Amino acid sequence: MYLLIVFLPLLGSSVAGAFGRFLGSEGTAIMTTTCVSFSSIFSLIAFYEVAPGASACYLRIAPWISSEMFDASWGFLFDSPTVVMLIVVTSVSSLVHPYSIAYMSEDPHSPRFMCYLSIPTLFMPMLVTGDNSLQLFLGWEGVGLASYLLIHFWSTRLQADKAATKAMPVNRVGDFGSAPGISGRFTLFQTVDSSTIFARASAPRNSWISRNMRLNAITLICILLLIGAAGKSAQIGSHTRSPDAMEGPTPVSASIHAATTVTAGVFMIARCSPLFEYPPTALIVITSAGATTSFLAATTGILQNDLKRVIAYSTCSQLGYMIFACGISNYSVSVFHLMNHAFFKALLFLSAGSVIHAMSDEQDMRKMGGLASSFPFTYAMMLMGSLSLIGSPFPTGSYSKDVILELAYTKYTISGNFAFWLGSVSVLFTSYYSFRSLFLTFLVPTNSFGRDILRCHDAPIPMAIPSILLALGSLFVGYLAKDMMIGLGTNFWANSPFVLPKNEILAESEFAAPTITELIPIPFSTSGASVAYNVNPVADQFQRAFQSTFGNRLYCFFNKRWFFDQVLNDFLVRSFLRFGYEVSFEALDKGAIEILGPYGISYTFRRLAERISQLQSGSVYHYAFAMLLGSTPFVTFSRMWDSLSSWVDNRLSFILIVSSLYNKIESQDSKSNWRA
Repeated sequence: MYLLIVFLPLLGSSVAGAFGRFLGSEGTAIMTTTCVSFSSIFSLIAFYEVAPGASACYLRIAPWISSEMFDASWGFLFDSPTVVMLIVVTSVSSLVHPYSIAYMSEDPHSPRFMCYLSIPTLFMPMLVTGDNSLQLFLGWEGVGLASYLLIHFWSTRLQADKAATKAMPVNRVGDFGSAPGISGRFTLFQTVDSSTIFARASAPRNSWISRNMRLNAITLICILLLIGAAGKSAQIGSHTRSPDAMEGPTPVSASIHAATTVTAGVFMIARCSPLFEYPPTALIVITSAGATTSFLAATTGILQNDLKRVIAYSTCSQLGYMIFACGISNYSVSVFHLMNHAFFKALLFLSAGSVIHAMSDEQDMRKMGGLASSFPFTYAMMLMGSLSLIGSPFPTGSYSKDVILELAYTKYTISGNFAFWLGSVSVLFTSYYSFRSLFLTFLVPTNSFGRDILRCHDAPIPMAIPSILLALGSLFVGYLAKDMMIGLGTNFWANSPFVLPKNEILAESEFAAPTITELIPIPFSTSGASVAYNVNPVADQFQRAFQSTFGNRLYCFFNKRWFFDQVLNDFLVRSFLRFGYEVSFEALDKGAIEILGPYGISYTFRRLAERISQLQSGSVYHYAFAMLLGSTPFVTFSRMWDSLSSWVDNRLSFILIVSSLYNKIESQDSKSNWRA
């Protein structure tokens, strides 16, 4: 049963890809949805067997790579973090698949889409269940491949092609950290087995001093792993690919940004908690990166006009909360927020997809408005998701986001206070852009085309049922699971996310945090909603009233996403493109490699053949003269051999050569022994 959780999506994707043209759209949809649904059911059973009793299950399937001391086997580990992630991945995917059947019903390539949609549901369980670094890296690369294929599904659209092309090198930048980090773990611990590495993590390791800084090997490895996590989980610097991924179909956005690709980095940090706990420098860097990302994404989302991009920036912001929760050594709370976030973020994306699908694929909120009467069900679903996103009391999001902010406050460090205040201010901006998107889409006077208004309709039943189930999760999962997963004294995690005793502050945040600190998110979220309500209906008058040079520059700064894309293009991308053309292409490919390679060899032989062909004059005396020149040295040597043979003995020559080689070998051995 445990193996079926991983391999059923593989079966569905393989059958849809190999026999899609024979099964048709309905056959591939039934096949992939059935496989993912059964995988979700088995994940629930595995959760019931593993998590409540904290009884991990380990399966060793077969040897994979075995070379002297290096041993990597196919093994699967099912512990509490694993089964929680499996529920998140398979549950959301099993709801996205039937939604996609209705959403992509008119697309002629829907069998290929259903094949692609099952790929992240295959590689993400492989990533979370892997018991060694190589298997984790295989799943890591697989989810990156899946994101490229899904974003690039509408390959005839220029923006989709550009977004997929951008996603791949950004993933490669993350792999530039994760691959050396995994190699460094093997170099340091001489194994790729995760349990062995974590058991030896507390042993003191060598450090070195560089530029008056003492660097520890584990610190360097953790920072490299953080770079990899930042590339996958859209942290600062690598966050630019996340909004561009909205060029794919909306079910793709729900799958990637709620359950699969972007959660991989958070899970890897939580899984490697025994490594991250010992170097305090790495924890400070993680906290700073996560807090900065949450603030940056929240401030960027306030002026975006694309409905899906606004939700994408909210994903980046929430991932920042998860990352800095790991930085303050509360990995269980981070995974708990990841689970809660999956439900309300999938709900928001599917609700946005219902609007976009009915409005002839229009995503600009400024061209919508007044849709609450036409989409009452979708409006209610999106309102529930937004309330959970901003952390308003009682929905799912508040049970984890508020705990993260309280933990950051009771850390009593500079990095903890930095994360607390940036996270609290981010609540204000999150509330503003969430309600701004609601007002612009559903409540303000309509700006839509008449033909779209006449043809628009609320979500059909196949699209409505997944939204209802996700809405229930967005309202009740946090309440039902809080005490079990992050309550005081719970043994749910069974020490799987390892935390040093000095870093354990959950009890202090529960009892020692001031009441005013616990209530800070409420006025921030209320203020953001009220500002959105009062500003957006009179947005034009508001902009004219505050029009100034500084105001225009500030608006441009946030609307252009902090100019991250421009800076990266001007200083990095163009430099690499110039290097690739002038050095790699002109100097190497079209230069040295061609001259020394096939082109140079063919050119040399062609010229040599031309020179030799010039000797073919057709005159008999020229050929006779050439034969005379060739035969003269041969005849001369053969006649002189009789006189030289008395001076040269073949046997003595052979003995001389062998003895000289033997003397050379003996001299080298004596030198090496003397050095030793």
